[in-house]
Amino acid sequence: MRFPRSLVILVVLCGAVACTRSQATEAGTGVQAMSEPLPVLQGEDLQGNQISSAQFAGRVLVVNAWATWCAPCEQEQPALVRVANRYADRGVRFLGIDHMDQVAQANEWLRSYDVPYPSISDPSGRFATVFDYFGLPDTYVVDATGTIRFAVGPGATTEAQLSGLLDEVLAAQSSASSATATNSPAR
Repeated sequence: MRFPRSLVILVVLCGAVACTRSQATEAGTGVQAMSEPLPVLQGEDLQGNQISSAQFAGRVLVVNAWATWCAPCEQEQPALVRVANRYADRGVRFLGIDHMDQVAQANEWLRSYDVPYPSISDPSGRFATVFDYFGLPDTYVVDATGTIRFAVGPGATTEAQLSGLLDEVLAAQSSASSATATNSPAR
C-alpha cells in the first residue's frame, strides 16, 4: 500500500518534534511554571468506573497523559509509579489520562507496571484539546487548591524532576497553612 507523500512527511516531522522535545525534557528542561485552574476531568476509568478530578479536591494531584504506543511514556512509567508510591503518605494523588488507546492494551500496561493509581480512558483524545498538549507524555502538578503549578512535556519526566516539583508544591502548601494559622485570631 502506498501512502501519500504529504502524510509520510507529516509523520516524519511529528516524530522529529516529539523526539527533540522528549530529549530536552530528559535533560531536565521542559518544565513550565503555571497558575491555571485544573480543568474538570471526568469519564470512565480503564475498569469502566466513573471518575472525576473533583474526587481529588483538596489534595496535591499529578495528572499524566500517556499511551501504550508512546515510547517516552514507557520510559517514564516506572518513575511515576515510584513517585506515586513514595508521596502517597504525604497526601499526593495521581491520575492518568490514557490517550487514544485500546482499553485491553492499557489495562495490560497498568498490570505490567503495577500502576497504583487510576487512569481515565480517553479514546477520542478530547483531553488533548482541554490541556492543549500535542505530544506525549505530558505531566501536570496541581496544588491542593486545584491550580496547575507545573507542566512537564511533551516528553518524559524523571523521578528526580517530578519529586522536586512535588516538594516545591508541598512546601508552598505548608507555608501557606502556617501563615494562615499564624494570622488567625486567638480564641
